[in-house]
Amino acid sequence: MKRPTNDAGTSGQVGPKSKNSKYRQQSEQARPSERLRHDGDEAPPREDGPADASGKKAARNGKRLNKSKLRAEKTGAKLDSAREKLAAQKPPKKPGPVKTVGRAARFQAWRYVHGKIHEVEHENVGVEAAHKTELAGETAVRGTTRFVKHRIRTRPTRRVRKWEKRDIKAKADFQYRTMVQEHPELKDNALSRFWQKQRIKKRYQKQAREAAKQGAKAAKKTAVTTEKIARAVWGFVQRHPVGVLIALGALLLLIILQSCMASLTTVGNGLIGAVSSTTYLSSDSDIETVEANYTQLESDLRARMGRIESDYPGYDEYRYTVDEIGHDPFELASYLTTKYAAYTPSMVQAELQALIRQQYTLTTTQTVEVRYRTETRTGTYTTTDPETGETETHSYTYEVQVPYNYYILNVTLTNNTLGAVIAANLDAEQQERYAVYQRTQGNRPYLFADNIYAHPTGEYTDYEIPPEALADPQFAALIAEAEKYLGYPYVWGGSKPSTSFDCSGFVCWVLNNSGVYPMSRTTAQGIFNQTTPIAPSEAKPGDIIFFTGTYDSSGPVSHVGIYVGDNMMIHCASGGVQYARMDTKYWTQHFYAFGRLTYN
Repeated sequence: MKRPTNDAGTSGQVGPKSKNSKYRQQSEQARPSERLRHDGDEAPPREDGPADASGKKAARNGKRLNKSKLRAEKTGAKLDSAREKLAAQKPPKKPGPVKTVGRAARFQAWRYVHGKIHEVEHENVGVEAAHKTELAGETAVRGTTRFVKHRIRTRPTRRVRKWEKRDIKAKADFQYRTMVQEHPELKDNALSRFWQKQRIKKRYQKQAREAAKQGAKAAKKTAVTTEKIARAVWGFVQRHPVGVLIALGALLLLIILQSCMASLTTVGNGLIGAVSSTTYLSSDSDIETVEANYTQLESDLRARMGRIESDYPGYDEYRYTVDEIGHDPFELASYLTTKYAAYTPSMVQAELQALIRQQYTLTTTQTVEVRYRTETRTGTYTTTDPETGETETHSYTYEVQVPYNYYILNVTLTNNTLGAVIAANLDAEQQERYAVYQRTQGNRPYLFADNIYAHPTGEYTDYEIPPEALADPQFAALIAEAEKYLGYPYVWGGSKPSTSFDCSGFVCWVLNNSGVYPMSRTTAQGIFNQTTPIAPSEAKPGDIIFFTGTYDSSGPVSHVGIYVGDNMMIHCASGGVQYARMDTKYWTQHFYAFGRLTYN
């Protein structure tokens, strides 16, 4: 939409500002028959009474329209400026293979030096203290540097988002006030004003999304151009393989000679470590066996939960507050590789026992409540016949409330999450190595092919919901709440924005905080138990979709998302909160059922 221009004679503020202009009562608003005076028209003669009040009101409305217009112009200029800065921002350069090898070599050299210091620092308290201080300082500097770079890098994006919101709000306000000037009946009541502004805001938001789509198409064209250049380069390499190999060999030799000048031994160790620092060192069979052992420990815990009522008999009620049982297998493999390098099942058995005790906390507590039950009792009474003097005994029944003790066993299972346990068990240096293994998945992403963490396919950071779906106000409220958290990372056991989400935590939060369905925190299986299963052909936006076999869960349902129509869902998986296509191979294989909740 074209941004409004400042007409001559309409800018600025005339007269003193009314103290109560922001919060006027409904009775002070202009009547439908009143119209604002245009600039240049001769003002009617001032009279005492209602006409004078109408003139003041028209003047106030004119001032507000001018202010709204200026705000719209200001926010539009700020938004344009922010977009220009964002467009001028150059994308970060990805490190090439040579730079990557150089970084790995420097890291291994750093580790080699600090390793030597570690070997002798215990012999001298001063050296040990100085070394620990140095490590703490290096960690603080690295963390601060990364944080500052990230904030600097993302500042243009954050400013665009900030001014987009303000621009939409300002334009909506200006257009609303312009419409009120032409159609005063729009100001009949607060509810109509609110809905009118909301409709205007939605229209501007849709325009903003369309603009973003055009930007994405332009970026796609740029990517296609880049791909053509890459194909041309590859064609040159195919035509001149020998010359390219000689040039690359000479360049690599020059870099290696420069890096090796200080110490051939140190660089040799660094080059070897560059590969080992990103790859799991254990064999596939050992990694899979250890994962199976830890999964068995979780299955034993699940069986123990199933025996609660037989192990603790005699209670009137059992109340369960239970987190999901499960873990990311790559977290376990990365942790054990960080701590033990190449490990075998027998080597880490004790570590697995310690991890399972740290990750899960099972507690049982007894609560006694005094309750009352109704009992029927029998009583008797006698009557005497006044003429004969004979007595007669009668019986009757009555009810009484009798107190009794009601015994409740509260069962709580807390999953502290394996990631949180690992973070507490590793020092700063180990956490950096662990993060590298997690990013690369140890160069073995195929190890856990049936696990959700290895297959984030068909994912989208944004998606245009069909307009006909948004016509349902309940679904619109649901999506408005869900889209607030697009991009939030996946955290096992997370159930709120401050801790991020896992799949069931995200769905529970959205259902409850959108106001369409009261849903307390529960598992994916727990959500399924509250729905009515429906056929896939009957599914509509707002229904819940369930999957099975994405990891070892306590019930058949192991993953959950919100269906948004057109074979799309919004969910929280390994890539965080995002949209995903349900008709990809992975999700099709693991599909379980659709469920429907009865919304308010």
